[in-house]
Amino acid sequence: MRSPRFLKSGTGRRTARNAAAVLSLCAVTALAGCASATSSTDSGGGTAFKPVKQDNASKITVWTDSTRLPQVQAYQKAHPDVKMNVVTYDGGADGSTYLQTKVQLFDRTGKGWPDVVFGSPTDVTWASQPTKPGATAFAAPLDQNLVPQATLDNFAKGSLAPCQYNGHTYCMRNDIAQVVLWYNKSLMDKWNYQVPTTWEQYEALGKKVAKEHPGYLVGSVGDTNSQESYFWSSQCPAFQLTKPDTLRTALSDPKCTRMSKLLDSLISAKAVTTQGFFSQGFAKSSGSKVLMANGPSWYGQYLFNTAFKTPAKQITAAAPLTWSGDSTVATGNVGGGLWMVSSHSTNLKAATDLTTWLTTSSANQSKAPTYPAYVPAAKDWLANPDNSKYFATDISGVFQKAADEVWTGWSNTKFSDATAWSSVVLPALTAGKSLTATLPAWQNAIADEAKANGYTVTTK
Repeated sequence: MRSPRFLKSGTGRRTARNAAAVLSLCAVTALAGCASATSSTDSGGGTAFKPVKQDNASKITVWTDSTRLPQVQAYQKAHPDVKMNVVTYDGGADGSTYLQTKVQLFDRTGKGWPDVVFGSPTDVTWASQPTKPGATAFAAPLDQNLVPQATLDNFAKGSLAPCQYNGHTYCMRNDIAQVVLWYNKSLMDKWNYQVPTTWEQYEALGKKVAKEHPGYLVGSVGDTNSQESYFWSSQCPAFQLTKPDTLRTALSDPKCTRMSKLLDSLISAKAVTTQGFFSQGFAKSSGSKVLMANGPSWYGQYLFNTAFKTPAKQITAAAPLTWSGDSTVATGNVGGGLWMVSSHSTNLKAATDLTTWLTTSSANQSKAPTYPAYVPAAKDWLANPDNSKYFATDISGVFQKAADEVWTGWSNTKFSDATAWSSVVLPALTAGKSLTATLPAWQNAIADEAKANGYTVTTK
């Protein structure tokens, strides 16, 4: 959570878990190898993965966050013959360098690597490449005789994009957080408002709400992940890798300015707030006055139900908004964790089986706290009454369709997309500046961070 764990994005990947912590909520939000794997050039121009000497009876060490710990324990209980050493750590949160620092240490000492780790998409950017000359990339390429392609093909469209580098897949997504339009159906019906299907209708309704029901809101841009709900959904090239080492951040692009102008209009009308949904005191003061919220799939349970305490059967979701005249249907993503298998593991069989079970098993994922990235498991998740009984209508079709519409042009980078937004944009909004006027400063901050992380930057 990116799951409520990663409000990133970084997913949140700020995290919904971190955000929930602000609200004092309950977050739902491997045997060390003794040698490095070797590699050789494969037919695709990449590297052919050659495992270290295997021992299918050896213990595997698993690093997991606390939210996923019960799932790992459930696997252990169901597979008593698999020897496991389970370690709980918080290094998977976006922006954290804990895992990377540890792997760099293990690469220097030649031992200590965990076999399976839970992490964020940002982790894959370094784990798919050697941390130093002569080392082997920490993450094993799962598409090289470890996970069947048929399994990988069953993940939601584009959901494995953050896992892919140089033609190979280095992780399996645990969950995704596709952006949809949340709304209070009870109030919409009471006020005889129609649910918007386009951004233009959303803007018009927001202004109408501000005039007819002052104090009620149709959104917020004040959280550290708000840019993913709005600008990502608008296909704004803020974080677009044109090459593995080249980042395009072009915030003067019309697909960026159309969103900034729309939001400026709604902020001016006081229909969209610059105060974060997860900011201190918001739930108490304004939670009951949120009519609509463009945000991730976990908003229903973790924002409206848990934080705002909106009564059941009032909140539901509609399909992602589109732009009039734009034939492309696209949405953003605010969260979603992943699992990686270590290339140094001496028991790849057990490590891969665990990772596959955690991400694809309906027995596990149907009870998971957030929406599974694996399509068959997602259907069973939606069929679980615990995941749907709170809502006013059936959200299954909306969630399933949006899961395949996440725009892949907002790329996974070595740094969190939350940093520049939080350090530059949010203070500017608090000071009364417009989003449109702040775009150049936001772009400069992104470019500076990208260069510091070794990217060549283009702003055209």
